[in-house]
Amino acid sequence: MFFSSSLKEYLAKSSSPYKISSKVEHLLKGEARYCPDFLLHLSPSYANGRNIQQLADEGILHPEIPKIFRRKGTPIILYKHQEEAILLAQKNKSYVVTSGSGSGKSLTYFIPIFNSILTKPAEGKSVLALIVYPMNALVNSQLKSLQNLESAYKERYGKEFHIKFARYTGDTPDEERKNLQKNPPHIILTNYVMAEFFIMRTDEQKMFLGGEGLRFLVFDEIHTYRGRQGVDVAILIR
Repeated sequence: MFFSSSLKEYLAKSSSPYKISSKVEHLLKGEARYCPDFLLHLSPSYANGRNIQQLADEGILHPEIPKIFRRKGTPIILYKHQEEAILLAQKNKSYVVTSGSGSGKSLTYFIPIFNSILTKPAEGKSVLALIVYPMNALVNSQLKSLQNLESAYKERYGKEFHIKFARYTGDTPDEERKNLQKNPPHIILTNYVMAEFFIMRTDEQKMFLGGEGLRFLVFDEIHTYRGRQGVDVAILIR
């Protein structure tokens, strides 16, 4: 059990349960020692870019992209950093996106990945995009987001969703893993530990060798990799 220094000193001087109780009450409520006041700050405002439909009308994006990425039934308006990322991806350039929470960083790689798959269908059976997260909770969260996109698209248009994606982590059942190895999806969501296994294990290697190979390698939340772990991930990328 942890006690503050002032409480430790008080306990050393007093053995009365009543006095101890009143002192704890004072620390908790009077000084708000363990329950500080709430933190309130404003979220930054991000510069807007073009409507995603505009990019499709200009031939920058595939016509299906505005049908997939919608908000409240209409094609989304991109932030400027999202538009810039899409344009860099169009030129096959690597980039790093650093922006605050709620700024749609995931769209800076999902839109280019979807666009590439729709514009240029896969040659053979292989994973085209590997997205690496620092923890399984983020993998599961993004998987849910993609599933929501898929179900909304199917419900809206009554058509098959052309993008195949899957989670491949230590939690993936063996039977599902074997199926993914035989029929690789376009996109795999994983963690950095499993990404290393993809290089070392023969069964997993098959998912990347049956066609043209990776078009996209994405590391989400890359700022979390520090120290020895950061070195491991840097070597893994190389």
